[in-house]
Amino acid sequence: MSSQKTLIVVVGPTAVGKTAMGIALAKYFKTSIISADSRQFYQEMSIGTAKPTKEELAEAKHYFIDSHSIATDYTAGDYEREALQCLEELFKTTDVVIAVGGSGLFVRALTEGLDDLPKAPEEVRESLNQSFREHGLQPLQARLKEVDPTYYAKADIENPQRVIRALEVFEASGKPISHFLKNETMKRPFDVISIGLNTDRAVLYERINRRVDIMMEQGLLAEVQSLSSYKNKPALLTVGYAELFDYLDGLISLEEAIDRIKQNSRRYAKRQITWFKKYGQTHWFEPNDPQAVLEFLSEKLPKK
Repeated sequence: MSSQKTLIVVVGPTAVGKTAMGIALAKYFKTSIISADSRQFYQEMSIGTAKPTKEELAEAKHYFIDSHSIATDYTAGDYEREALQCLEELFKTTDVVIAVGGSGLFVRALTEGLDDLPKAPEEVRESLNQSFREHGLQPLQARLKEVDPTYYAKADIENPQRVIRALEVFEASGKPISHFLKNETMKRPFDVISIGLNTDRAVLYERINRRVDIMMEQGLLAEVQSLSSYKNKPALLTVGYAELFDYLDGLISLEEAIDRIKQNSRRYAKRQITWFKKYGQTHWFEPNDPQAVLEFLSEKLPKK
């Protein structure tokens, strides 16, 4: 594969407009989109993950949307392997591919590679997930701080999936996850240009609140009900699903669940912005200005 190949990665907070920007770029470069969203892979999770609509999917070829079932465990490592294979095929016929996603771990898996972490037995994962359901995140955070203060100090400890994964590694190996994290960037056979989208915080928060209302109108509660048998899966311990499971379990009212989804989505957006600002070489733009992005890319991309 020639080093003249380029992966353009569109990142940023939830609800900022990454899907629209990705499609605009894919149409301009006459190319495909690889999703780097940790939940849009799952066929059964559509409303709460804000998947591209049928109309949007028709505008550009997408990969890793509805590609797996929630019944199957799918890790960032699995994604790294499959997405690189997909890119290898795509780059045979095009010089540019677009990736779109707000999941920092999956973007990193695609662009830099992940450390090879021990896999925990199913019962360990189930036990940790059950603990989170019954007692919340705080006891798990306290346990992580105790067994791995190094990782605790730098990890996104507000993310249940990250905390649980770190504890899984400790339970499976007897060693803290920080022992395995080499932080070595793996050389990719393509260049990476990272485009970040962000806007005024008040505008973004209003978009998030409105999106949650639209999701509820579209039937998010019914979607969550249909996934009850999978509620301990890591992908369902996330914003938009965990809060409605709490409602269905009688722990909170529906109104409180919706308020919590909005609040937790806003918090998640803030963490996403922090992650992408400190990680990698991301160039930032307003989401409604594809022309500015294209002008920037025309300077950055290899000249024919």
